[in-house]
Amino acid sequence: MKSMMEKEYIEIKNNFMPVNISEIPVHSYEKFSSLVSYLLRNESNHCTAYFPVSEKGKQRFIICIADDSNKNIRVFSHITADDNNSLKSLSEELPQLHIFEREIHENSGIFFEGHPWLKPVRFPHNRPDKTGTIEGYPFYNIDSEELHEVGVGPVHAGVIEPGHFRFICNGEKVLHLEIQLGYQHRGVEQLFIENEAPLQRSILAENIAGDTVTGHALAHVQLIESLAGIDAGEKLQAERCIALELERIAVHIGDTAALCGDVAYQFGQVVCEALRTTIINTTQFWCGNRFGKGLIRPCGTNFPLTVQAADEILKVLSVSIPRYEEVADRIFTLPSLLARFEDIGTVTKKQVSDIGAVGMAARSSGLLRDIRSTHPFQIFRHYEINTVVHQTGDVLARALQRKDEIRESARIIRDLIDVWKNLDGDVSKPDYNFNLKPDTFAISLTEGWRGEICHTAITGKDGKIVHYKIKDPSFHNWMALALAVRNQEISDFPLCNKSYNLSYCGHDL
Repeated sequence: MKSMMEKEYIEIKNNFMPVNISEIPVHSYEKFSSLVSYLLRNESNHCTAYFPVSEKGKQRFIICIADDSNKNIRVFSHITADDNNSLKSLSEELPQLHIFEREIHENSGIFFEGHPWLKPVRFPHNRPDKTGTIEGYPFYNIDSEELHEVGVGPVHAGVIEPGHFRFICNGEKVLHLEIQLGYQHRGVEQLFIENEAPLQRSILAENIAGDTVTGHALAHVQLIESLAGIDAGEKLQAERCIALELERIAVHIGDTAALCGDVAYQFGQVVCEALRTTIINTTQFWCGNRFGKGLIRPCGTNFPLTVQAADEILKVLSVSIPRYEEVADRIFTLPSLLARFEDIGTVTKKQVSDIGAVGMAARSSGLLRDIRSTHPFQIFRHYEINTVVHQTGDVLARALQRKDEIRESARIIRDLIDVWKNLDGDVSKPDYNFNLKPDTFAISLTEGWRGEICHTAITGKDGKIVHYKIKDPSFHNWMALALAVRNQEISDFPLCNKSYNLSYCGHDL
């Protein structure tokens, strides 16, 4: 049998198979690079995590590559020598790695030779090189008397998060957009290490991104339960997935309202805003918070689903979903609106595959990437998802993606409530009295409404968490927005931006 140094990788299942850190194969960087290149040339594979960990005075780089064809995640690593602070970049060949290598460079000081865009990602307060500041960000520019630049942000109208957009335009046409974030780096990952109380960590997880409370809270709780060797019962799993789909419906309806607002279709905007409220009020009826805060906890919940709450969910869905579909039929048959959605902000299947896009950003361009079906978790391991995919990759496709996912999520909720009613036993209260396996690596993926959420952790010899890594889907997908506005009128940017509705705080962490 091959030793760990000879094995190419280990294969694990999503949040189901934590492994001892010593089981992860270690390669030379040459072998590592060759293996990464081989795997990522296959469209069914994508990088879900890549980060360094300090190990005996060196840096160990762990990569996780998800294979959508066989539901496995391949994990392997390389270690830098003591005096090596430079590695050959893989981003030129594999563009999806550009953001991972940029983050590694910023966090560890490792220089990636040949990287086409080695710029800061978040400006963390504890970065090794503090000579570069957010005010001096090195924007790409083109020296030309015919072109001009337009800057938007970081302060925006309303309550939008801070971020700066720098356009290079020829007249009204956008030639290039560079997106600069990092204005609110909060050090969330370090807080997961410093705050050892399980309840504190759960509260922290549900505040990573305010519109994805359930998605991130569930990713964290799955990770902790995996490290503790705890398998949540099917009834609790069903409840968690019902909450996840309610969150998906609420945000998709709200985003439909935002898209209508951007093209001055006020009727569609106000109706969808009202319908979103009916969904989040249902979550409040269930757990006391419209966004689901307090609902997802390790090993149990303080707000188990009751027959009364389940009936209320079904009642609201029976009224709100037909009303949404009625207004959606008007939205997607209105010629003036279709003229603003169709063929605007097109991103191709090849482009989303190249950049490693996930979730609805990938699916609306024809790339089937849905963790619920490709790397299933919770009760989705035993339940079939009808993944929605659109082909055209424009604003219209992203709007229709939301419409069809709302219908599918409503079906899932109804089915899961039927499953839940036939499951025996009661759901327990949360349990915070557990020990985590020592010297262990674990990964947890969920499918938030934006797409793939990834939490990984490594424990030390005493079982305490020594490394915690978070990846919001926006980490992958901001580049899709930059591609969407190329050769578009700059006036189309707000519409393209709303069609993705990416997270600033989820990216900045």
